[in-house]
Amino acid sequence: MLRLLLFLSAVTAAGAQTPLTGDTTIDISSFNVTFYGQQYSTVYINTTGNFTVCFNGYYGTMEGLDCIIGENYDATNLNYFTDGYDEVFNIGIHGFGTETALEIRDSFTNAAPRVFQTMVNGAMMDTLVGAYLYLDISGCRQSGVGYKTGDVISHNPDTCITLVCNDTEVHTRPNSCLLETCTVSGPAVIDSDGRVNSVQDRCAHSLMSLPSVPNFHVLANFQERRRKDVSFLDSVTLRLDGSDIHLQQGGRVQLNDTTLTLNSSVQEVHGVELSKDHTGVTAKVSLTDYNTSVFFDGNTAHIRVTRIGGIESLQGLCGNSSRPLSDVRLSQDSTSGCDVLHNDSADPAINCSAMTERCNLLNEAPFTACHNHTDPAPYITACTDTLCKYPAVDGLGCQFLEAYAKACSLYSNITLEDWRSKAGCSAPRASCQDRFCSAHEFCAEKASGDPTVCERDSASLSLVGCLLEEKGIDYSTLHLNDNSCVGQVDEQTHMVTFSFDGSDSCGTVVSVNNSQVIYKNTIMTHNHTDVIVRTTSSVIEEITSGAWNYTLTMKAYLDSSRTRLVESSTEILLNQKIWVELETDGLGDGLVAVVTDSCWATNQKSPNGGLRHDLISSGCANRADQTVEVTGNGQGTSNYFSFNMFQFTGSSADVYLHCRLNLCVTQNNTCAPTCSAAGSRRRRSARSTYVAEAPAFITMAWTN
Repeated sequence: MLRLLLFLSAVTAAGAQTPLTGDTTIDISSFNVTFYGQQYSTVYINTTGNFTVCFNGYYGTMEGLDCIIGENYDATNLNYFTDGYDEVFNIGIHGFGTETALEIRDSFTNAAPRVFQTMVNGAMMDTLVGAYLYLDISGCRQSGVGYKTGDVISHNPDTCITLVCNDTEVHTRPNSCLLETCTVSGPAVIDSDGRVNSVQDRCAHSLMSLPSVPNFHVLANFQERRRKDVSFLDSVTLRLDGSDIHLQQGGRVQLNDTTLTLNSSVQEVHGVELSKDHTGVTAKVSLTDYNTSVFFDGNTAHIRVTRIGGIESLQGLCGNSSRPLSDVRLSQDSTSGCDVLHNDSADPAINCSAMTERCNLLNEAPFTACHNHTDPAPYITACTDTLCKYPAVDGLGCQFLEAYAKACSLYSNITLEDWRSKAGCSAPRASCQDRFCSAHEFCAEKASGDPTVCERDSASLSLVGCLLEEKGIDYSTLHLNDNSCVGQVDEQTHMVTFSFDGSDSCGTVVSVNNSQVIYKNTIMTHNHTDVIVRTTSSVIEEITSGAWNYTLTMKAYLDSSRTRLVESSTEILLNQKIWVELETDGLGDGLVAVVTDSCWATNQKSPNGGLRHDLISSGCANRADQTVEVTGNGQGTSNYFSFNMFQFTGSSADVYLHCRLNLCVTQNNTCAPTCSAAGSRRRRSARSTYVAEAPAFITMAWTN
């Protein structure tokens, strides 16, 4: 009769034979059985219909089964019986450590060859035909698919990663290709050997080229942003066979001067495979012995070079970032004067210790998962060098962390878990996607462009047009406090400029804080319909200046109309009337008035030394000197007074005239003081620039 025996054996124990009838479940937990990478402790055996041995359920009862499937053992169909003999068919599953083998042995002398199949996760793997069969079923599985020991699961020529089935595990196998990566983020270039350098100018530089491929070149263009002494990567250019493919801000890609329309589907343009998603733009080039991939998100570029058989060194900053910038600067692709270096004053708001602590997050989990193949040190250096000099705005506080995470992914399949929530960073997204800035603009969190300019009797502020678009703001709806004062657009630079001056204050609110005059205006939006007008309180930027830098001049005249200036050679007699005018230049007429608070004469240069005679006190003429008359005091940006020339008794003929002036806001205010009725010398002229922290002070001297 037919007897089916399941042989289960292990290295440490002799094989055990179990006769089987019907459907049977057997505990095999004492054996180390691995079926294509999955360990099991139970087998489910069907002898009705097809003979099957499954490891995760009876055959035919569920999907995704792992099984060994035999034929239907009907005696009529298979002719198992011969005259007078008991024939035996054996199936054995042998465990050897982590390896498992399937043995099929048929001792029927006249039986047809047996047919068996292995099934992994519901999919057929192998078909075995014969009377005696032996098969290694340890194998591996990747993403639910079974593989035999030694099978190549995948090979990625871009990353030089080959996955193979080794015993019961998936392993990475070394191969003949070599992977090199280069990261450019902000001003920092981290080359293929992990060296880091900072680009300080605003020129185009060579990132990568190969001597054996002279028709291929990768360039980087750097521009300033909020500071002139810190440059940022602005665009990347792939030059191939005389054509330039520019990867620019906002995800814009141009072939020479033609803008391309890209999406997630790969498009081949002049031998370059281009694609674009919400994180940035990718360009791939396949050359003899080299595959090159460039990814650019508007802030950071990752260049990955896979050498299939080449041995030559990379040229450019990606090959050696520590070489002099002048060696890799491309003058023909740069603007004139781009190599002029600047040294802006330090930003007192930057906390370098806090920034260093933030950059050192790369030394902590989960980034530690990448440390074996991606050294965090150059990224930390690039991060601290930049953030200790440049404010952590426009996403810069996360930029270098994101750059390291991306570089890690280029070397491995590691996915860093939850690092963004730990660091307070948002999901990756290309900067200002599909918002195209001009050469004078850059993508930022705030739309302010150039800083507020306060000079003479005017103030102005410029906003970046493309960033207003990014925030959904229509510049034509913006205005100052006076809604007739709207922004003016420069069609070339896309900058929107708002300004006011003394002739048109545009609703400017003026106030005085001690000796400072503060001008404040607001850029705001308005929404309107045909029926109502509504002004929102959404403030984009305030125009605020401290004390204006203006010039104060004191001049002496011989006539009341102040046309005959007292020159250095003019002879002045005792008791001769002199008119002295105090005039400012650089203040907004109609907004601020100059008040002459006091004027006095001394016989020494020091305003507080020697003999003293008061001419003006508290804005009014000295009653004790009936020759003094004050005109226009506090009524504008200039005033004058007159007095009869005198000489100090018993002293030299030298007279030093000193005046102290204050600024007064005329808005809703009366600045004019309320006053009750009641030898030869040569003039030395004097000019003084007002310093904000004190009232204006000026001195004039007459000497023999």
